[in-house]
Amino acid sequence: MELFIQQLINGLTTGSIYCLVALGLTLVYGVLHLPNFAHGSLYMLGAFVTLTLMKSLHTNYWLCMLLSALVLAIVGVAVERLVYHPLRNAPPVNNFIAAVGLLLFFESLALVIWGPEYWQLTTPYDRVINIMGLTLTQQRLVIIIATVVLLIGLNLFLKKTLIGASIEAAAQDRKGASLVGIRVDQVFMLTFAIATGLAAVAASLAGPINLVYPAMGHIVILKAFVIIVLGGMGSLPGAIVGGYILGLAESMGATYISMAYKDLIAFSILVLILSIKPQGLFVKGVK
Repeated sequence: MELFIQQLINGLTTGSIYCLVALGLTLVYGVLHLPNFAHGSLYMLGAFVTLTLMKSLHTNYWLCMLLSALVLAIVGVAVERLVYHPLRNAPPVNNFIAAVGLLLFFESLALVIWGPEYWQLTTPYDRVINIMGLTLTQQRLVIIIATVVLLIGLNLFLKKTLIGASIEAAAQDRKGASLVGIRVDQVFMLTFAIATGLAAVAASLAGPINLVYPAMGHIVILKAFVIIVLGGMGSLPGAIVGGYILGLAESMGATYISMAYKDLIAFSILVLILSIKPQGLFVKGVK
C-alpha cells in the first residue's frame, strides 16, 4: 500500500508538469488553431533562464521563476508577432516548417550559450521528508501544490475577467469576436504570453528533480501532444485530465510493469482511448 501511495504521488508530480505544458499548447491551439511544435524548446529555454537567474542573482527561487515566466512571455509574444502572425493566411504546412525552424533555433541558441552539459537546478525544497512511512522530497509536494494553485488561478482568470472572456470569445469565433470590438491580435499575443509563461513555470518546477539540458523539451512536448489529443484538441479540462492520466499511468506502469515501457504507455493509452472516443475525452474548445 505504501508503494502504491508513493507512486501515486510521483504520478501526480509528473502529471502536474505534463498538465502545465499541455495547457499552454491547448490555449494556443484553441485560440489560434495552431499546433505549436516549438513549445518544447520554449519549455527548455524557461528552465535555462531560471537556472541562469539563480546562478547570477543568487536570489529567491520563486522570484527567479516569476522572472523566467516574464522573459518567456516576452519571447512568446515575439514568436507570435514575428513568426506565426505573418503566416496567418498561409497553408498549415508553413506553420509546421516555421515551428521546426524555431525549435532548431532555440536549441542551437541554448547550445551556444549554455553548452551541451547537463545542469541541475537548485531549490530550497530539496529536503527529504517522511510522512506516515512515505519518503518524498519537498519539491514534489511543491510541484503538485503550485500546479493546483496555477490551475485555479487560470480558471478564475478565464471565467471572471474581461480579458479571459475575450480569450474565450476569440477561441469560439474569431471573426465574431473581432466584430464586437475585441482586439483579436492582442488576444493572440496574450495567449502566447500565457502559454510560454506556463511552460517556463513547468520547467522551473521540474528542473530540480530532472536535469536541464538543450534537448530536454523533446519528450515533454511529445507527451504534451499525446495529452491534448487524448483530452480533446483545444479543451482545457481535457489537457488537465489527460496530463494527470498520463502521469499516473506512467508512474504505475513503471512500477508494476517495467521502467523500459514507461514511454510506450503514453501511446498505448492514446490508442486505447481514441479507439473508444475518437474525438478525445472532452469536447473541443477553451472551457
